[in-house]
Amino acid sequence: MPIPSDHLKPIRLTAKESAFSQLQQWIIEGTLQPGEKLNDTELAKALGVSRTPVRESLQLLEVQGLVKMYPGKATQVTEVDRESIKDLLPPLAALQSLSVELAITHLTDEIVTLLEDTNEQFAKAIRSENYYSALKLDEDFHQIIVDTANNSYIQSMLSSLQPHVSRLFFYNSIILTEKSIAEHADIIELMKSGEGAKASSIMKNNWLRAIEEFRTSKT
Repeated sequence: MPIPSDHLKPIRLTAKESAFSQLQQWIIEGTLQPGEKLNDTELAKALGVSRTPVRESLQLLEVQGLVKMYPGKATQVTEVDRESIKDLLPPLAALQSLSVELAITHLTDEIVTLLEDTNEQFAKAIRSENYYSALKLDEDFHQIIVDTANNSYIQSMLSSLQPHVSRLFFYNSIILTEKSIAEHADIIELMKSGEGAKASSIMKNNWLRAIEEFRTSKT
């Protein structure tokens, strides 16, 4: 089971949080392949932690549906159902579009600057064809809005959906484009002017457009 030794370890996280974050990332990006059997001893060695936080992380990943544990036998990375993107994106789009409306009442100059800076980095990643980085920055952009909305129920539901969406974007080779940069910029401007309904509409289309791009890529 090849595990990279040069990964960046999260700072100020507990051993379990660190292990969970890294294992989730490896599954999303395909370092740990669908169907691959996971050995907690090897993973603990690679992560520089004991087996306990690794086992606890694997249990959390099973709840998320990213691994399947077979007691007394093996733990495996779940398979990827590429078609499920059509089922995943509509609820995520609805929650994200609601988040942007709720976030407007909590908007500050600091948050606006953070959104603008993140979108600039996102644009640079796309234009330099660093598509994996672009996916991460796109996720960061939307997470800022979700955090600003300050609704724990939305945050909880999105935290269970987002890893699967990120994994499907990766495995379906969905490439984010200049259109996403423009949509992000429009969302920021509409949030600043308090136009929640318009911002919500653009946010929803920003996500649902990926379904059409997925269909197009298959034809």
